[in-house]
Amino acid sequence: MNLIQYSDSLLSVVPALLAVILAITTRRVLLSLGAGIIAGSILLNNYNPLAALQYLLHQILGLVWADGAINTSNVNMLLFMLLLGGLISLMTATGATKAFAEWGVRRCKDRRSANILTGMMVFAFFIDDFFHSLSVGPICRPVTDRFQISRAKLAYLLDSTAAPVCVITPISSWGAYIIAILGGILVTNDITETSPISLFVQMIPMNLYAVFTLLMVLVVITFQLDIGPMRKHEQRAREGQLWDEAKGHPKGLEITTEGEGNGTMIDMVLPILTLTVSSIVFMIISGADVLAAKGQAFSLIGSIEHTDVGSSLVYAALCSLAVSIVLALRLKLPLKTWLTAAPQGVQAMMPAIIILLFAWTIGTVVSDMETGQYLASLTKYGLPVALLPALVFLLSCGMSFATGTSWGTFGIMLPLAGDMAIASDVNLLMPMLSAVLAGSVFGDHSSPISSTSILSATGAGSHHMDHVMTQLPYAITVAFGAFLGYLAMGLSGSTMIGIAVSSVWFVGCCVYHVRQDKKQQLVAAVN
Repeated sequence: MNLIQYSDSLLSVVPALLAVILAITTRRVLLSLGAGIIAGSILLNNYNPLAALQYLLHQILGLVWADGAINTSNVNMLLFMLLLGGLISLMTATGATKAFAEWGVRRCKDRRSANILTGMMVFAFFIDDFFHSLSVGPICRPVTDRFQISRAKLAYLLDSTAAPVCVITPISSWGAYIIAILGGILVTNDITETSPISLFVQMIPMNLYAVFTLLMVLVVITFQLDIGPMRKHEQRAREGQLWDEAKGHPKGLEITTEGEGNGTMIDMVLPILTLTVSSIVFMIISGADVLAAKGQAFSLIGSIEHTDVGSSLVYAALCSLAVSIVLALRLKLPLKTWLTAAPQGVQAMMPAIIILLFAWTIGTVVSDMETGQYLASLTKYGLPVALLPALVFLLSCGMSFATGTSWGTFGIMLPLAGDMAIASDVNLLMPMLSAVLAGSVFGDHSSPISSTSILSATGAGSHHMDHVMTQLPYAITVAFGAFLGYLAMGLSGSTMIGIAVSSVWFVGCCVYHVRQDKKQQLVAAVN
């Protein structure tokens, strides 16, 4: 299939830009993604409609069948989502989610403690961002609903604790992927003084966006800080409207099963514990198998670097579902409940799956348009070396936002940043690599076409664009501070000065917004 090349053309950004603009203006995600997909297909095939249709059908088929074999990566993720939907549906039918909600209400005395509970759940679901968003959302939603916390706020808490934790955790799907890329950079540049895992760990405090996003979550929870559109959603939630009802019911993972059983906390805790622990175990096993096939000795880090995340999550979900079924048998649920639980779980996941398929398709189109390569090529314009960390951060932000994928940005920008640092100033290697990670996560957080944003909204039961627009002010605030930090790192040559500059910006913004928020609350109370 001969496609037009756009790596050196501004046209390469048209499909992604069209999808983003339509998503923001129309708030119709499928329409926006579809328009971007069609536009890209036409451009890639030189405006030939028949060739564009053939290309589009090929890409759709490629979501599940590629290169003469099943696309295991995508299929495993879809299977995991369906199994997770069945698991949550069964836990709803047994009354486990209701038991957890009642436990949460007893333990949580107010809205702040309910938010703390949600934020702390990341430490049980740090393996993968999809895993976190789709698991924590349905589990914590009954508690946040009881305390009248908006679905937009719940989506923010999910999204802002998922990727930022995964990107700084070595034992996660993100950490494994990044460490593997870092290993390639070290080998290519003959750097033997450090290992990929050591380099990754040293870069953690330099990942300014991830670190300060997690700190922002703490501030938001502690001070009940609502910035921009989030304030309106929270005010509406306090009045009993958890989402904007004028836009209809959100297409989230909503499951209501009649005739809930008398399940207890064990029916929730044991399956979830099984899901988390078995995910780690299967990730290690799958990576160990690859090492053995290569004739390499087993190591924990090595197995994580070579793990198959998709199959590990599927096997873990099967184990968790089996545990939940065994526990449910003792409750003697009616046959009708058993027959309705699984279909409801599948049905609840379908909106997310459809949107995810669209997101994957536009991701492929954007890749074929070479949008990432075009944006990366902007670095060829000579700039002072001291500005490189900040420039790489901005490019990573733009690339991840335009493509909707942080992982794709990692793959392009990390090697590029490594080469630039080695060629200009090796002391900037870690700051520049960290800037790539930080910018990629910001773009992924902010983009309407990001699968992470889509699934965070799904897990929370929030309107997708409401989640994007309410999270954006927090993300931009942190991102600008990160930009200042990388600028300071490049100009001063000191990591600590860069972190200090970002810290000053962060504290100043938080103090300002907390004071403004209190003023708004006083005005609302008087009125």
